[in-house]
Amino acid sequence: MELPDEYQKLVNRMMNTLRVVIDNAVCATSTVVRVNSARKRGMLLEAVQVLTDLDLTIQKGYISSDGRWFMDVFHVVDGHGRKLLDPALLSRIEFSLSGEASSSSSAGDDGENNHDNSDGCGLAGLTALELTGTDRPGLLSEVFAVLRDLECNVVEAKVWTHNGRIASLIFVKDHHSGSPIADAHRIDGIEARLRNVLRGDHDVRGAKTTVASPMMTHSDRRLHQLMFADRDYGRVSSNEASLSSSSSKLSVSVQNWTERGYSVVNVQCRDRPKLLFDVVCTLTDMGYVVFHGTIGTDADRAYQEFYIRHMDGGPISSEAERQRVIQCLQAAIERRASEGMRLEMSMPDRRGLLADVTRTFRENGLSVTRAEITTKAGEAKNEFCVTDTNGQLPDRRAINAVIERIGKDHIKFNEQRGPRPCQERPLPEAAGVVGVFSLGNLVMRNLYYLGLIRSCS
Repeated sequence: MELPDEYQKLVNRMMNTLRVVIDNAVCATSTVVRVNSARKRGMLLEAVQVLTDLDLTIQKGYISSDGRWFMDVFHVVDGHGRKLLDPALLSRIEFSLSGEASSSSSAGDDGENNHDNSDGCGLAGLTALELTGTDRPGLLSEVFAVLRDLECNVVEAKVWTHNGRIASLIFVKDHHSGSPIADAHRIDGIEARLRNVLRGDHDVRGAKTTVASPMMTHSDRRLHQLMFADRDYGRVSSNEASLSSSSSKLSVSVQNWTERGYSVVNVQCRDRPKLLFDVVCTLTDMGYVVFHGTIGTDADRAYQEFYIRHMDGGPISSEAERQRVIQCLQAAIERRASEGMRLEMSMPDRRGLLADVTRTFRENGLSVTRAEITTKAGEAKNEFCVTDTNGQLPDRRAINAVIERIGKDHIKFNEQRGPRPCQERPLPEAAGVVGVFSLGNLVMRNLYYLGLIRSCS
């Protein structure tokens, strides 16, 4: 009599067990990663996040999650555009995808329990500061100077700027004890000082400073959330509009496929690392579910198409909502694609180092548009994307002056703006057609990305 119950338990266990298949035989130029499981909220974002955190590039992909089952197929390469042949890396991919899935919960879609495993262990003993406000030249220098004066050592930080706004996650510890800052009165004082710096003399939109748990949302996802809450997508400056139109040729469209009950999102822009993560993260945090999707690249261009619905099952219902989705996706793509020159710094860490370095930037007419700061074993390893005070590429003489001041052995100018995507042939017509709503095209795309239609030559 107990057999049916045991059989049902076995079926449920099989249905809820995520399966990862890594295949190096089906394609000559990339490694194919297939992820299959019962459909859960946030599963697509988790899979993309794992691959992104391992510094892998997703060249092509197919997504389907109709019914109770979801299936993702990704063609991935390493940072040099090569197939993944290292057995240790392949094992890590399988373990990370399976581990993320098994530990996820329904809360994973709201961002509160989706930890950044790539750096979460190292942040456990730190205090996390979240900052948003109006960006201005020299602001980051002022922020780091205040933290130095308050005897807070910056261990890690990420800074994004977009559309005249700034968002930052800064992880600090007490200078003397090396411990997290737990005293409530001291925390209130830190928040107040930083809020005054961020507010400046004319921040009509208000500045926000919050102390959060370091074991929080994935850091990049949290920065997207902070920018979204700050409504950086609401307006675009003329300078950023010209940069967007001339350099990346960004195009986002949203149409409803009424007879199938989907809204179809199409994204075309210059390809870059973490592009898919930024798009999927934004759709997820806006409360949309991706049921089908295709991802492709051609030379340096990326093409993405997603069939989405609200979490309640309905498509986008108004023109205002459609425009908001377009604006938010454009902002999400632009945030990480700051124009500027990249400076890489590596030197022994010391108190006030970041305040001194960013002051040097300011004194030479440079503004930081993006920064990633890490400290390991007493060594500071930082990356800064800088422009002049007008948001344009800085004069090379200013860059040379900064390098001379800080030291040629410690800071260098990196002329490479991220890894170049691999050259690929155009997608087959059935996989590349954008915005044509037919079940036949959708099936053809499915077969193409499953490898049942020849995908590599």
